[in-house]
Amino acid sequence: MAGKIILLILELLFMLKGVSSLCRDESRGDGHSDGPGTEDECEQNVGICGNHSMCINTLGSFCCKCMPGYKELTNRPEFTYDGQCLDINECLEMGNICGPNADCSNSIGKYTCTCLSGYAKQDATSDSCVDIDECEDGAKPNEGVCGINGTCTNSNGSFWCECPTGFTNYGNERTPCSELKCDQFEGPVAASTQLYGGLAEILSQMKRSCLALARPDQYGNKTTGPTVLLNSLFDLTADVLSSNHTGDSVVAVSSLLSTVEDSIKLIGPQLTENQTSKNTSQTETTITVWKKTTPPSGPVRLTNTNASLEADWSTAIGSGTYPGFALAALVSYKNLETMLNQSFEQITLPEQNDRKPSYQLFSKVVSALVSNPDTQHLDKPVILTLRHLKELKESAEVSYTCAYWKAVGGGLQGKEEEGGAWSTRGCTQVSSNASHTVCSCTHLSSFAVLMALYPVNHTFGLMLLTKLCLVVSLLCLVLCILTFMFCRSIKGTRNTINLHLCICLFLADLVFLAGISETQPQVGCRLVAGLLHLFFLGAFSWMLLEGVHLYRMLVLVFNTTIRPRYLYTVGYGTPLVIVIISVICRPTGYGTDQYCWLTTEQGLIWSFFGPVCVVIGLNVVFFSITMWKLAQKFSSLKVDLTHLHKIRAFTVGAIAQLCVLGLMWLSGVFLFKEGDLVAAYIFTILNGLQGALIFLLNCLLSKQVREEYAKLFSCVRQQTSKVRYSRPQASRSGPHTNESNI
Repeated sequence: MAGKIILLILELLFMLKGVSSLCRDESRGDGHSDGPGTEDECEQNVGICGNHSMCINTLGSFCCKCMPGYKELTNRPEFTYDGQCLDINECLEMGNICGPNADCSNSIGKYTCTCLSGYAKQDATSDSCVDIDECEDGAKPNEGVCGINGTCTNSNGSFWCECPTGFTNYGNERTPCSELKCDQFEGPVAASTQLYGGLAEILSQMKRSCLALARPDQYGNKTTGPTVLLNSLFDLTADVLSSNHTGDSVVAVSSLLSTVEDSIKLIGPQLTENQTSKNTSQTETTITVWKKTTPPSGPVRLTNTNASLEADWSTAIGSGTYPGFALAALVSYKNLETMLNQSFEQITLPEQNDRKPSYQLFSKVVSALVSNPDTQHLDKPVILTLRHLKELKESAEVSYTCAYWKAVGGGLQGKEEEGGAWSTRGCTQVSSNASHTVCSCTHLSSFAVLMALYPVNHTFGLMLLTKLCLVVSLLCLVLCILTFMFCRSIKGTRNTINLHLCICLFLADLVFLAGISETQPQVGCRLVAGLLHLFFLGAFSWMLLEGVHLYRMLVLVFNTTIRPRYLYTVGYGTPLVIVIISVICRPTGYGTDQYCWLTTEQGLIWSFFGPVCVVIGLNVVFFSITMWKLAQKFSSLKVDLTHLHKIRAFTVGAIAQLCVLGLMWLSGVFLFKEGDLVAAYIFTILNGLQGALIFLLNCLLSKQVREEYAKLFSCVRQQTSKVRYSRPQASRSGPHTNESNI
């Protein structure tokens, strides 16, 4: 302000000198023109001097002077018509006019002094900037600018905070000291390294970094860079998930989720970039950090491939003291939904038409977190948009709900047990379409979309058709078993194969008819599922042996008999080994809420469909070679046509059986997974046809079997005739002999 006053005085003196020297010489002598006969050019010609100037009337003429803050182009103190006034850049021409603690800003006709950070004007009328004592001026009741536990030290234009042991300001000396809880990275989970694999290494790294921040006097402030630490966190997390160190342990998965969240809260305030993204084979992470002296306000939005988070910065700050930073993060786990597709005990959606729903995860598992330590009861709900695993609209059989992972116990906090379960408390579904579900939640955790599947109530007609088809199939299979067992004319390897194929199908259909829908008790349902797994695999194993036998009959010609022990080993031993391994690996995968069959989750269903696909593929190869060889032999002149016709008939029958059984289980894929009514009818009809088809192809169309049936019927008629003939004789002789009474 003093500089402005001095400049104004100098300009006025200069103007007065000019007036007395030039303007006064042409006037009356006093610089005025109020005499008779004179004209005032300044009034008659407004703007005659141009912009930023003032006009002074003289005796018989006038003169022009530049206004304060301006100067004439050629530095003349006064002019008439040929002058031009330009702005004076005081910030350049007047030197350090604002002093060393302020910035000078020039504007048209004036300048402004702005104090640097850490300084303020001494008073309202002064341009002089003096140091601010932030340690006193920034203090709040019961709390200094460095926080309750920090020590503030003022300096010229600044200050710094010194944090005690156990507190840190994450390298920013002008922010309050925040408490660090390094004990959260230890406990039973950290000690059980054998159970959690790479999780222990994550905990170890985070604890070292935490202690280096909390105790710089002991660790020499040698902290790992935040970017390196963040990369290490997610690389180790990817190793844990990809190597399946967590297995099926809900405890391990829950520990991993909480460890990753706590680690991001530790690393985030140290990041230098406002936005950080990290993408690995198992996770996709987006972190945004605000690190300024004033707290942020307004909305914050994070997005990745599978989810988006909409929240407010006030949610990240919380109701406590602003710590000098705010953090929000979104972590999407790419494959965790398979490990956490369980623990739905706390989900209680209403039944629909007496149909109890089953649940499965239908989105990626996503963790949302902020720097606010208290996120259990948020004033403003957060909005999460989760992408479905596949596009599927809601219907009478399908509905979506929003759920979060509710941790139970706290191994990271020193308790002995930890686990979790899915819950819907505090989360509501805002909207859903075929590809996304929008959720509103009043707390933060790990979230996912649950798909509730309501079982299809099959019609009475389908149930009746199922029972009739299975009864017909069972009767035909019984006739086939009796035929193969007692018909001597067809004894051989093929007869043995067909006999045990029919036995497996008979037992499978019988168990299917009696227990496929009996889901309670659970143990009984699992037993039914295991038996069905065993017997249907056995049927396909014997079909494979049939393909091998037909190939040997045509290619080897001689010595085509396969020893029974080899047949039994492949026919019954292979399915038994597969079932035993499946039971050991996935004991809970047998039996679902709708059917007593293998669950379609966690890949257990492939312990059935995998071998089935192998059998179908091998039989296609065997049958193709067989038909090709048959075509070659039929074109030959010297050939036993009777033998070839028999092999061709056997091959056609085997192909028909393979088609029926294969198509049946192709429809079964959709039946057990989606509840499709059309697939249910196809499965039922083909299941009933298989017994009738085997009876038709191997019994009724076989000349040898028909001859045996004719002999049997002839014997039956003879016995019937004898019985009819002997009854009258017995009635007549009965009163005369004791033997007839017996």
